[in-house]
Amino acid sequence: MPKHRKASWSFYENFADVAMLMLSMFIFLFVTTIITARLNEENELPKLKRQLAALQEELQITEADKERFKEDLERVLVTDPEGQIDIILEAASVGRKDFDLFVQGLKEIPGKEVHLIVDASGSMHGVSNFLVPILRLIVTRAGKELAAITWFSDRSAETYTGSMGEMFDNLMSGAPFSGNVENIGRAFRSAAQNAAPPGAYLLIGDEPSDDTIQYSNIPSPVFTLPFGRSDSSTEVEYQTLADKTGGKMLHLDFK
Repeated sequence: MPKHRKASWSFYENFADVAMLMLSMFIFLFVTTIITARLNEENELPKLKRQLAALQEELQITEADKERFKEDLERVLVTDPEGQIDIILEAASVGRKDFDLFVQGLKEIPGKEVHLIVDASGSMHGVSNFLVPILRLIVTRAGKELAAITWFSDRSAETYTGSMGEMFDNLMSGAPFSGNVENIGRAFRSAAQNAAPPGAYLLIGDEPSDDTIQYSNIPSPVFTLPFGRSDSSTEVEYQTLADKTGGKMLHLDFK
C-alpha cells in the first residue's frame, strides 16, 4: 500500500511540473511577442512618420495647385479677356455672334441673382469639360450674380451655395454626369428647400423630365435653355416650364 501512495504522489508531482513548465513557456512566449512587437513598432515608427510627412507634403502641393487653378479661373472669367472668351466659345462650338445675342436674352431675367439648375446625367457628360467656363460666361456676361447651383441625375439632386468659385468647384467634383433619369421635378424641390428664392432660375439640360414638375411650387420664374442639341420633346417641356412660371425659353446654337 505505501508503494501505491508513493507512485500516485509521484504522478501528481510530475503533472504539476509539466503544468508549471507549460505556464513558464507561455509566459516566455508572451513576453517575447510583446518585446518583438515593441521592437517592430520602434523600427517602423520612423518609417511611418516619414511616409506621413511625404503624404502631407503631397496634399499641400495638391491643395496649392487647386487654389492656384481656382484663382486663375476666377481671374480669367471675371476680367473676361476677349481672347479667353473666343477660346471658350470655340471649345463649346458656339459662334460669337450667337452667344452675344443669347446674352441679350439673358438680360431679361428679372432680379440680380440667378440659381442654376444643371442636368448632370450621362447625356451631358460630353459637355462637362467646357460646362463651367460656358456657364460662368453666361452669368457674368448677363450682369447677374450666381446665388446657387443645383444638379440633378438619377433621382438625386444636390444644391450648392457660397462663392461662385466654390459652387462651380463643387459642381465639377460632386456632380456625377452619369445615369439616365432626368429628375427635374426633384431638382426644383431641392433648390427651393436649400436656397432662398432667386430673381430667376436658369434650367440647363438636354432631355425632358422623367418625374413630375410641380410648377406652382417653384417660387421664381424659370428661364430654360435646351442645351447642346435640338429635341422637340425637350423644347416642348422647357417651353411649358417657362410659360407656367413666368419665365422664357432661351436658345443657344451649338455648331
